[in-house]
Amino acid sequence: MTWVQWVLGILTVATAVVAVALVWRTTASMVATIRLGQPDSSRTGPFWPRLGVMAKEVLGHTRMMKWSHVGVFHWLVMVGFGGLILALVEAFVEVWNPHFHLPIIGEWGPYSLWVEILGVGTIVGIVPLIIYRQVKNPRRLGRTSRFYGSNMGRAYFVEFVVFLEGAGILIVRGAKDALGYFDVPAWSAPVSLALGSVLPPSEALVSVFAAIKVLSAMIWLIVLAAKPTMGVAWHRFTAFFNIYFKREADGRKALGDVKPMTSKGKVLDLEEADPDTDVFGVGKVEDFSWKGLLDFTTCTECGRCQSQCPAWNTEKPLSPKLLVNALRDHAYAKAPYLLAGGSKDMTGDEVGLTGDDAEARLAAIPEAAVKEAERPLVGGEDVLGVIDPDILWSCTTCGACVEQCPVDIEHVDHIVDMRRYQVMIETEFPTELSGLFKNLENKGNPWGFNQKDRLAWAEELPFEVPVFDGELSPNTEYVYWVGCAGAFDDNAKKTSKATAELLHRAGVNYVVLGAEETCTGDPARRAGNEFLFQMMAQQTAEMLNAVFEGREPGTRKIVTTCPHCLNSLSREYPQLSQDGDGGGHYEVIHHTQLLNKLVRTGKLVPVADSDSGRNVTYHDPCYLGRHNEVYEEPRELVSAVGTLTEMPRHADRSMCCGAGGARMWMEERIGQRINITRTAEAVETLGAGGGDGAAGTIAVGCPFCRTMIGDGLTAQQAQGSGENIQVRDVAQMLLASVQRGDAQTPSPKSVAATEGDVEQTTDSPLTENTPASAADAGTAPADATPEAGSVTKEQTDPAPASTTDGPDADRSEVTTEKNDEALAGSAKDGPAETEDGPAKDALISDSPTPGTEAQPETDPITGHGQAAKPETNGHAKSDSTAKPDNN
Repeated sequence: MTWVQWVLGILTVATAVVAVALVWRTTASMVATIRLGQPDSSRTGPFWPRLGVMAKEVLGHTRMMKWSHVGVFHWLVMVGFGGLILALVEAFVEVWNPHFHLPIIGEWGPYSLWVEILGVGTIVGIVPLIIYRQVKNPRRLGRTSRFYGSNMGRAYFVEFVVFLEGAGILIVRGAKDALGYFDVPAWSAPVSLALGSVLPPSEALVSVFAAIKVLSAMIWLIVLAAKPTMGVAWHRFTAFFNIYFKREADGRKALGDVKPMTSKGKVLDLEEADPDTDVFGVGKVEDFSWKGLLDFTTCTECGRCQSQCPAWNTEKPLSPKLLVNALRDHAYAKAPYLLAGGSKDMTGDEVGLTGDDAEARLAAIPEAAVKEAERPLVGGEDVLGVIDPDILWSCTTCGACVEQCPVDIEHVDHIVDMRRYQVMIETEFPTELSGLFKNLENKGNPWGFNQKDRLAWAEELPFEVPVFDGELSPNTEYVYWVGCAGAFDDNAKKTSKATAELLHRAGVNYVVLGAEETCTGDPARRAGNEFLFQMMAQQTAEMLNAVFEGREPGTRKIVTTCPHCLNSLSREYPQLSQDGDGGGHYEVIHHTQLLNKLVRTGKLVPVADSDSGRNVTYHDPCYLGRHNEVYEEPRELVSAVGTLTEMPRHADRSMCCGAGGARMWMEERIGQRINITRTAEAVETLGAGGGDGAAGTIAVGCPFCRTMIGDGLTAQQAQGSGENIQVRDVAQMLLASVQRGDAQTPSPKSVAATEGDVEQTTDSPLTENTPASAADAGTAPADATPEAGSVTKEQTDPAPASTTDGPDADRSEVTTEKNDEALAGSAKDGPAETEDGPAKDALISDSPTPGTEAQPETDPITGHGQAAKPETNGHAKSDSTAKPDNN
């Protein structure tokens, strides 16, 4: 051996020993820090399903592939990182002996090809990612970059090391070939052999490049050990565990239901809970579960959540990424104090380090950790709070962050937990919520209307709406849950009427509950008032169980027009069950699902308006789409009666309307209003076809989305745009389309279709005007009818949105366990465009909003009646708000 090999060999071995020792120590410290969190036994099993989910998400990169080009490059880097371990081991010995190769497989063709592919793949993967990070550099793009707030220096370091690892293996192999020590088939190492043809034959060169490869890896480990908060590197190890321990063992995202409030690892019984000993939500970082602390540790700082967040994209301070990073940094900075036994009570007094040696033990703790322990988890700059209240209360719980996170961080659960503590212990929350809580508790609805008025919406219908009279008839198939908005908000009432009339026309046996119905408690829970939610939910579940008394599982069916009610009844009420008594379990579907089923079975026959020339764009409600994964049924209905034009942000990337997370009842004082930004995107989409301006219909499937989009449209129209656009619920669109057939002489085929169940001959709902060619292709012509009306409503009321009757229907009945959606935010400044909905405290005036509907659709609806899923191709531009980064 030469002196070069001796020096480099000793250096690499010594560096490796130091690196391994430091990583071992840091790993033990990180595990101890994570274990400071509250226990959570629900994460440990079952083993095989969780292992399968982890393998699928990691090896298949299922979450990363949502953004395909970035996902492919990252997959190449990930595989190279894990697959080149043996090459790194080989490089250790090659520093000492350039002739060395692994026994048995070292010169085996298939193994050589494997190493070659991984080396080339690592470079092919990391180079585009390096370029991409520069293209999206926040120094140039500011807040619109998803890397805004990420530690760019750490990312550059990791990218540089990855490049060195990939290039190093190829250069070492090429240098060995130049010496004649690389006896492998030519087909197994084309790049390495090409490098060998230009490199000089030198044993020192092999040793030097092998040492560079080893040292770069060891230096990476040493830096990693020194920075436990370096998520951009640590996620290469922690992501496996974070995905394995995700909330749902079957792989579902942590959306839909909010996790129950727990204390010491058990679901908290609020009737027996003791604030002195039990944990109410999260008031200190150690109140998070250990899985929460693992979440914070695993964050990669990729910024996908930030790029999709409606609050961040409208200039608000909330970034899911920066919130998680702040909690991570706080947890690790405070950890030495907590590991030493430190703890403070709710008043801030020390209760952990007590006794005669308390001062000595406290003095042994690093001063920085002691100061960090004095910071409140939630508080303004004046008290050095970790999370500013404006950040906490800007969240609409839309779930866009959870939907996009590649390592399954549960942002919404963590935010709701912090809200719980603020509301139930600190009584610190936006003042507007006081009225909401009071109305829910005293009146059973957010606006404080009288229960006796819950059936007023049905008075103008030309038929009698069946009302539950104390006993559910065996012939009754559905309980129609109208919801608070559907009962009291004037525009939402139109949706209730349209749905009831469509069910009546189709011969569906249903009943409404009238004054028996009350709020499900959704806004209370999202606002953090878990006690109020539990109280309302228990009462409602008891009432529903009495209604369904004697009914077997599978026959306790509920249909509702409100995605928030759907989510609560189907996803959260099962949490109320005690000892498996079955209480709170119902089969809940959205009205678009049932209506689509009725169209498909021929019980409702929409008729397109051939004179209509307007498009329809559909806004996905968060709590119907992301939270409950109902995407296709509303689109099939829209496609059956209109020409569907997708917004740039749609389906699982749909932007929130701004009403979720109880934001409907909170003033929006910071940045641009979310609903105005979303409506601007819809108006721009409808105007993309050119002509004399935007025209058409914005279809919605949620009463709160209707309010918010209606308010946003009013603001747009005040600025001279969107004057020929209307907002309608899908049910209203379908009713108008069905009513259009009343004026026509029905053909024998259409008469037969309305008399009972018929078998569809195409995959999509047909209309009477569907041409033969369209029917063969499974397409449905467009339809639309104009409807006028707008009202002005004050911010504290659910401002009714501009609405019109138009065609739309649902595809099929599905189980509620697959339903997931997220409600969107609130816009309270501009007057709501409604038709005739009276404001609670304001005068109402009707003003017509012109509009017609779209031309016949000629593109086929593909696949078992499902509308062809549109591609998500980025965010829409907005004059008022910077375009968010979607890549």
